[in-house]
Amino acid sequence: MRYKIEPTTGLPYTETSPGLLAFTVGLALVTGFILFFVGRYGKQLWLMVWSIGLILCSIAYLVWYFLRY
Repeated sequence: MRYKIEPTTGLPYTETSPGLLAFTVGLALVTGFILFFVGRYGKQLWLMVWSIGLILCSIAYLVWYFLRY
């Protein structure tokens, strides 16, 4: 399979819209909260730690996304 190359950067050209990526990150934020409470209920420290990381990264991306536009 061949990919179109972006002439300015030399990287493969993608047609993903920024709104779709923000929606995916929003779903990751909801998933992070659900997994945090599942980990808390099941007393699984590793699941709570990874969920907090997912929540923080999702919030950071969404703040950056909405401040940029």
